[in-house]
Amino acid sequence: MSDSEHFKFSNSVLFAPLIGVLTVWSVYWIELLNGTNFNEFGIYPRSLAGLKGIVLSPFIHGSLEHLYNNTIPLVILLAALFYFYKSIALRVVLLGIVLSGVITWGIGRPSFHIGASGLIYVLASFIFFKGIITKHFRLVALSLIVVFIYGSLLWYIFPVKEGISWEGHLGGFLTGLIFALVFDAKVPKPKKYDWEREDYNEADDPFLKHFDADGNFVETPHFSNQESESEDGLQIRYIYKSSEKTDDIEKT
Repeated sequence: MSDSEHFKFSNSVLFAPLIGVLTVWSVYWIELLNGTNFNEFGIYPRSLAGLKGIVLSPFIHGSLEHLYNNTIPLVILLAALFYFYKSIALRVVLLGIVLSGVITWGIGRPSFHIGASGLIYVLASFIFFKGIITKHFRLVALSLIVVFIYGSLLWYIFPVKEGISWEGHLGGFLTGLIFALVFDAKVPKPKKYDWEREDYNEADDPFLKHFDADGNFVETPHFSNQESESEDGLQIRYIYKSSEKTDDIEKT
């Protein structure tokens, strides 16, 4: 399968980011409409009641700024995931939400952890590490783009700022790394030229036949049937090769 056949635009590349954005913004709009918040449905570590937040927390945001900061990277990374890794994209998203949530539930501080940033770290981590592992030139380029745009996210897997769930970020980062190692993504095999094959034989190469043993180009002239064939059907070709070097001549 060639690159053009494998990396093709599909409806999922458009609909996956659209559904994700509409969901998180709809939840926030419902909160504003009802004058309430859903923070209590977030992840509360090591609490049975907080287990529901593993699934629900990515859709809950504490403020408009929080929601806006998560929207753009969510759109970009979801689109990249479903375009380049469409065969496993849905598994990465759904299982990524669960596993990153479980890690947050296990290591988090006793507080409600909310927001889609955990999923964003899953996507960024997976796309980066998977591209490096596959060694496909397009996927490696995508990995470098992710580093260039979102490389600063790495600092927030550490407790560098108060009020940010670094535990959720760390859980997402580790989840993406695990998935990159475990999930087998279908990527096109690099094209092999004839000279790269194990059964390649130089003597059968039509291009190399134009050169003699010394590496000199030998042009094979084309004759008409009357000129190239004798009466008995024997074809005769004349190839002229100069064996003497001529002196350089300077003209004034």
